[in-house]
Amino acid sequence: MTRKIIIDTDPGIDDAMAIFFAFQAKELEVLGLTTTYGNVPVEIATQNALTLTEIAGVDVPVAGGVAVPSNQAPRPFPDFVHGADGFGNIDYPAPTKQALAQSAAEFIIEQVRKYPGEVTIVALGPLSNLGKVLELDPDIANLVDEVVLMGGTAIEYGNVSPVAEANIINEPHAADAVFTAPWQVTMVGLDVTHQVLLDNSILERIKAKNPEQGSFLYDCAQFYINFYSNRFGVNGCYFHDASTIAYLLDPSIFEVELGAIRVVTDGIAVGQTIFAPQGMEYPEPHWDGIPMTQVCMEVDGERMLKLFEDVMVGAI
Repeated sequence: MTRKIIIDTDPGIDDAMAIFFAFQAKELEVLGLTTTYGNVPVEIATQNALTLTEIAGVDVPVAGGVAVPSNQAPRPFPDFVHGADGFGNIDYPAPTKQALAQSAAEFIIEQVRKYPGEVTIVALGPLSNLGKVLELDPDIANLVDEVVLMGGTAIEYGNVSPVAEANIINEPHAADAVFTAPWQVTMVGLDVTHQVLLDNSILERIKAKNPEQGSFLYDCAQFYINFYSNRFGVNGCYFHDASTIAYLLDPSIFEVELGAIRVVTDGIAVGQTIFAPQGMEYPEPHWDGIPMTQVCMEVDGERMLKLFEDVMVGAI
């Protein structure tokens, strides 16, 4: 049995890694890619998603989604991380495929209602499309198998403020709605992604055995790796979005804690994901009755990178 997933994405170099990882994984059936703003404007994200399906040679639909946050001004696009094109400024040719006429939220709702209890939503960008889904069809949360998202941080420092991670701060209102809705959420945040570095040696081996996808990832990743090298002095890039796919394929790689999460929606701590561990009681009521999120706190990085490489080269 394969696991049905929809990938909600803002490609993005690390999104490309995650999407190819999912396409290559025999255990996963990607029903579609839905796009949002974040690393790039939504129009570029949609074009990039189409490009990734063409490079991978898969017939996976793409639906464009929300273009701006619902309750705050848009933040600048991080072209210094992903390049203005989202792919490290490699000037890749435009795709020939077209996106669906449906919106991302409409596509998600349609697929979840078509396969009730079977669809996992893998969210790699700001959570605007999921917020729109909950707004249009609140009952859909009861029909989703799981939401696995890359974003947030429980105890690790943030990457766009001392307390906030980029995907969450881009749309904190939708993020709070996602964490408080009655579906199972698993947060793969900076607590684990900052423990794992992907370096060029792995990308070179993938390129040698899977030239089409591997060459594209290698070329894109040089811009990304240079950013992390210059900013943090590390030899590689943090393994952000693709960690969600590793979680789907082998959750035993991770150590998970349960707790309620609320998202700060304004002020100096905007975008902070505040984690209240299961079993702890507080006089403040903000976490009362909030569903338990599975928060990834530790990861076996060596196992995760081996899984990524093995899947990408077709070894498993």
